Amino acid sequence: MSEPTVKRILGGRLVEASFTHVVAIARALGSPISADPQDVDEMVREQARRKPESIARMVQGTSAPEAQAVDDAGYRRLVERSYHELLAGSRRRLRAD
Repeated sequence: MSEPTVKRILGGRLVEASFTHVVAIARALGSPISADPQDVDEMVREQARRKPESIARMVQGTSAPEAQAVDDAGYRRLVERSYHELLAGSRRRLRAD
């Protein structure tokens, strides 16, 4: 990894550092961290599941009083579609808003 990349990561100017880079920097600083890649993938999937559910609940809550909420099947389809779109896109979109 290049020195400029390390400086961007540590300076907060690299918006999306890879886990591999973070581990390499931690090891170089004497603070080794590690995670099983499957654990990391599971964390990503969990965040991709939580975010659309949270947004869908908020929309349902504001739509219900006006009788515009979708039925349970529609709600599940919306969450499932959003989940897959989040996993297919940039991990930046998984961050909490």
